[in-house]
Amino acid sequence: MKKTQVAIIGAGPAGLAAAIEIARAGGEVTLLDENHKPGGQLFKQIHKFFGSGEHRAGIRGFKIGEQLLEDTEKLGVNVLLDSPVYSIFEDFVIGYTHDGREKAIQAERIILATGASENALAFPGCTLPGVMGAGAAQTMINVHRVLPGKKIIMVGSGNVGLIVSYQLLQAGADVVALIEAAPEIGGYGVHASKIRRAGVAIYTSHTIQEVIGEDSVEGAVIVGLDEEWRPIKGTEKFIEVDTVCIAVGLSPLAELAWLAGCEFAFVPSLGGHIPKHDRNMETTIKGLYVAGDLTGIEEASSAMEEGRLAGIACAESLGLYSEEKARHLKEKVWARLDALRTGPFGERRRDAKRKLMDLMEGGADIG
Repeated sequence: MKKTQVAIIGAGPAGLAAAIEIARAGGEVTLLDENHKPGGQLFKQIHKFFGSGEHRAGIRGFKIGEQLLEDTEKLGVNVLLDSPVYSIFEDFVIGYTHDGREKAIQAERIILATGASENALAFPGCTLPGVMGAGAAQTMINVHRVLPGKKIIMVGSGNVGLIVSYQLLQAGADVVALIEAAPEIGGYGVHASKIRRAGVAIYTSHTIQEVIGEDSVEGAVIVGLDEEWRPIKGTEKFIEVDTVCIAVGLSPLAELAWLAGCEFAFVPSLGGHIPKHDRNMETTIKGLYVAGDLTGIEEASSAMEEGRLAGIACAESLGLYSEEKARHLKEKVWARLDALRTGPFGERRRDAKRKLMDLMEGGADIG
């Protein structure tokens, strides 16, 4: 059986950043991912990042991904693609498949950077061809250069819904409307303003009542919601579209953490069930670390910083960094994370993350 110092599961922003930190410290790293290409969500993100220069502000997501991949190659990170991990056994033995065969690798430390999956929304007609997640639409236009439809309605006004709507417009689609069940837009105003200026109608306090069509989407019926989130009779409106994109949040992909035996906390504001972890990103299982959306849904910039944090802490635990050197590096990462978690959205996440870390000393659920 193959062995490695550190195995990182997930080659997205968090996993790549963690791999770079450990390899930079002189550690041996094996990075596993189920996809045929590394980089995760970064290669779907054609928009420029916000923040400061330290957060790659003004650089497009796919460019950041290319730099991370270049760094892993230079540092000699062993990347295993098309290698879905199906379990973590005793003594940190990782079971995965490759080329149709079951394989295993044993690690001294493990970092889980498994990311998140899109939430679904059930309504009559939701299984018709043409109803898809916003992430699927983003993959089609930005990775495969395929337009998912000509006339599109977006459900959900978080940053994903807003950004993907704008990117669909750039790709040549007609985004007819964006609807949001809440009374206010959920994402950043700057993103909402861009699509509004482009002529996209935004309906708050509205939801999908049903999708009409025989073999594919032919239209959608939306309906207004009252203060109790109940449909208001008589407010139904038919919109002719051929595609419905769903952007109603993400949930952490936590199956491997469950299988490994990590303790969890339920944190709705972070996306659901989250593995308990400390400020080093170490879980209740010694030597098992987490980073990125698995620890709570945030942006790619935060995921990369958490990956760096987990990587530094992991390197320290292996004796690759002195306690003083690691503390200095971790303080710099935490300063950047705190800078990212400002404003009304960021502060809520920051507070929820801090409470989650406090749960390492006991407790159950937090809101």
